[in-house]
Amino acid sequence: GKVHGSLSRAGKVRSQTPKVDKDDEEKKKPKTGRAKKRQQYVRRFMNVVAGFGNKQLGPNSNQAKQ
Repeated sequence: GKVHGSLSRAGKVRSQTPKVDKDDEEKKKPKTGRAKKRQQYVRRFMNVVAGFGNKQLGPNSNQAKQ
């Protein structure tokens, strides 16, 4: 039997989809490479939140807010 759709149906979904204008609010591009690693380091080790028994808490921990 026939396996995939015929080429006449190619691009059907994309042509059906309504066009949405791109929101071009000046978004700051994320840092890459060395600068990104530096940002990670600062976030993880420079402003360390010491938790229970002087253990470092994870980024998603809510214990720091108490």
